[in-house]
Amino acid sequence: MSALMRQKRPVREQFLPYALPLIGDEEIAEVVDSLRSGWISTGPKVKRFETDFAAYVGTKHAIAVSSCTAGLHIALTALGIGPGDEVIVPTLTFCATANVVVHLGARPVLVDVGADGNVTPEAIAAAITPRTKAVVPVHFAGQSCDLASIYDIALERGLPVIEDAAHAAGSIYRGKKIGSDVLGPAGLTRITVFSFYATKNLTTGEGGMITTADASLAERMRLLSLHGMSRDAWKRYTSAGSWYYEVIAAGYKNNMTDIQASLGLHQLRRLDEFTAIRQRYAARYDEAFGALPAVSMLTRHSDRNHVYHLYVIQLDPRAGIERATFAEAMRDRKIGTSVHFIPVHLHPFYAEQFGYRRGDLPVAEAIYDRSMSLPLYPLMSEHDLEDVIAAVADLVQE
Repeated sequence: MSALMRQKRPVREQFLPYALPLIGDEEIAEVVDSLRSGWISTGPKVKRFETDFAAYVGTKHAIAVSSCTAGLHIALTALGIGPGDEVIVPTLTFCATANVVVHLGARPVLVDVGADGNVTPEAIAAAITPRTKAVVPVHFAGQSCDLASIYDIALERGLPVIEDAAHAAGSIYRGKKIGSDVLGPAGLTRITVFSFYATKNLTTGEGGMITTADASLAERMRLLSLHGMSRDAWKRYTSAGSWYYEVIAAGYKNNMTDIQASLGLHQLRRLDEFTAIRQRYAARYDEAFGALPAVSMLTRHSDRNHVYHLYVIQLDPRAGIERATFAEAMRDRKIGTSVHFIPVHLHPFYAEQFGYRRGDLPVAEAIYDRSMSLPLYPLMSEHDLEDVIAAVADLVQE
């Protein structure tokens, strides 16, 4: 009889959520300051956050938005993506990456990934057609894609690259931060979009950031983020502003608020500290799970640092471990888990609308079928970490 059938005793007294943010006194004080100032929508703190984030990643232009989804939508809009166009998107991602393409009337061409969960350059190259207008690689789990190869393909074909960096704030590829202006070769059009959702390594509750080296694109995206109103329209309620503004494009309501930026200002200052904790905890997981034949991890690469937004294990089906039962047993032990992600092509909308079927993108499907994401975040204690390790070990060993 397996340990899964024998052992029903919880390993903890209190439930450990899958993810929780670490919000400090500085963030709280900054939010209170914004509330007391009367400036709670887009204002000076958003501008400060944009400036600080631009300096952190090494970019000329940073535009704060209401979400990563909004940022991706704005980026594609600014590039003129529309009906009849195709955009290459990896299937192993959250549905938002593909949804924004559909919103613009274009077709998301879903492609497979490699053993690290990231889209492969080969899959991108094979999917390019005369209708392809952009490539959207996703930096899965906090480890960047093979950017050099992807950039080469995009530059050769004259395609812009919009990087979905929802998992990758603080991640580094070959010595340069994701979102940096110096990552890409000259002549390549690049946009990077980050997420600051509640579970992310840096959080503003909801929110995101767009970065680019292209001044004209930055101006266009900033315009689109707030109704298409003329530049610095937010200043119209300040002593330096004017009531007069012009709508130059049919933009969106995608701006970040000063309340959100109040969190971001201090979360950004602590991001490297948060990353170090995640990496230390991940190393402990690696050490413990490396001794378990029924558990493996996705491929890691030495030329890029992993910021571990997600810690994904793969359960070996030959060991007789059924994922749903494993997740339920972890919950019985008062430990939350999750799955990242259901491949986009397996969702009913994409199967029905675009004709995708199981078997089309086998690597992503195999990763999904075996995946379980474990708790990994700075608010966890060492004791929490050891509880997770003990629970996993108990469940996968006879």
